[in-house]
Amino acid sequence: MLEALELHQYYGGSHTLRGVSVSVPDASCTCVIGRNGVGKTTMLKAIMGLVPLRSGSIRFGERDLGGAEASARARAGIGYVPQGRDIFPELTVEENLRVGRLGQARGRRDIPDLVFRLFPVLRTMMRRRGGNLSGGQQQQLAIARALTLEPKCVLLDEPTEGIQPSIVHELGEVIRRLVSEESVSVLLVEQKLPFARRIAERFFLMERGAVVAQGAMEELSDDLVRKHLTV
Repeated sequence: MLEALELHQYYGGSHTLRGVSVSVPDASCTCVIGRNGVGKTTMLKAIMGLVPLRSGSIRFGERDLGGAEASARARAGIGYVPQGRDIFPELTVEENLRVGRLGQARGRRDIPDLVFRLFPVLRTMMRRRGGNLSGGQQQQLAIARALTLEPKCVLLDEPTEGIQPSIVHELGEVIRRLVSEESVSVLLVEQKLPFARRIAERFFLMERGAVVAQGAMEELSDDLVRKHLTV
């Protein structure tokens, strides 16, 4: 299980995370939802060790990740797909995947079969530059690159943003398969509520840097949506 407890984070004088606690059970998908600017991306970055915390703790399985560098968290089995994809546009698809493999703890350099089972289209694009792919293909590549680490948990930051509906559906099926077939845990930040309802089992709802509601996805009521998500 991934468990973050009482996370407090500041950007200058701005208190961006206010005692945030989230957990992701093994082999499950948990979604963090909320309006723009409530701290969802900052929370993922804090879990990944990319921004400093003022206080709080993060545990992954039996391991306390407090003070660990992002690379150590990756080697521990946490994959991260940032908002906006952040692939290397000048590198080929194959080179992007092999760069991702560099963080693998066991020192292997071959690309895992899992990548091509989930994203078979990438096998036909290995020599294409990442910058020449469509937005949906770049998102597939970004997720595939995270999977080259063979993680036990994946953090996904708004993977459907700016993606055509057909690819959104495919990404949903990939997440389902990661959970059900590979026993990977997924912590998903997502704005598209229908997508989140379809694939996540649990939710955490954030507002102004704090978790204000949580539960099983079927407990996400219309009243909560109107109060905290409707503009």
